[in-house]
Amino acid sequence: MNERESSAVLAIAIHAAFADGAPADAEREQIRRVADGLAGGGIPGLPSAYQAVLVEKRTVEDAAATLSTAESRRFAYEMAVAVAESDGVRSEAERAFLERLRGLLGVDAAPAAELERQTQVLLTTPVTAPASPQKPDRAALDARILNAAILNGALELLPESLATMAIIPLQMRLVYDVGLAHGYALDRGHVTELLATVGAGVTGQAVEQVGRRILGGILGSIGGRMLGGLGRQAVSSGVAFATTYALGQVAREYYASGRRIDAAKLKEVFQRMLQEARGMAGQYSGQIAEKARTIDVSSLASLVKRGQ
Repeated sequence: MNERESSAVLAIAIHAAFADGAPADAEREQIRRVADGLAGGGIPGLPSAYQAVLVEKRTVEDAAATLSTAESRRFAYEMAVAVAESDGVRSEAERAFLERLRGLLGVDAAPAAELERQTQVLLTTPVTAPASPQKPDRAALDARILNAAILNGALELLPESLATMAIIPLQMRLVYDVGLAHGYALDRGHVTELLATVGAGVTGQAVEQVGRRILGGILGSIGGRMLGGLGRQAVSSGVAFATTYALGQVAREYYASGRRIDAAKLKEVFQRMLQEARGMAGQYSGQIAEKARTIDVSSLASLVKRGQ
């Protein structure tokens, strides 16, 4: 994709984020930071997408008309599905938005419906709790967190869109498992709230993943192939690794404290762990690449259910 098409895809993703109304202020700020942060990614026009949508009122019709190939239009639709349904709840407004977008992009109804079905299965896969919480084991939890980070880094190396869509559910499963290890049986709302509190809300993360796939040059689809950008793709994998690792560690500290850490401190811990994890990503690049070779994309829902 060229710069104009890349910016159009991100604009469509941002429209998808706002399909059922304005996100909370924290999510809105995260999306803005994501768009701004893409300035250093090699495609200078991307940061303007946020302003174009929210300030200059660029329409989804205009963005869709910019995409000239069937492959780029399919990619834009896949990314819109990933963002609109990132919280696992499909509202009527989101359903209507995706249907209108599908028409604008000329995506056939059958593959679009199958993508949405697979996405819903993936994002709403229930976790299976053990019969009773186990006593927290620091070494075991650290290993669980590291393994989850390696898995998500590996998913980001794959061209299939569904692989990227599995990252947030796996992060949520990780936080759930960490909470359960400390005696807290969490529901989806509690997990989502914690992610938003530390600055890694699901909608903002979904937009960021779209941006990373654009910068990595990945135009993959179900059963698709990768179109270049290997160096940037490795960087994207490192981001997924670091974010997952930091979320696991901040959850461990939070639940170990009896949930007595305030929001400001949680953000501070998350940023500290994120910085640490960024320095670790290269150390585990070999394990991440090896894990990527073993992932069966057709079994992602069961992978999310197991959490590893």
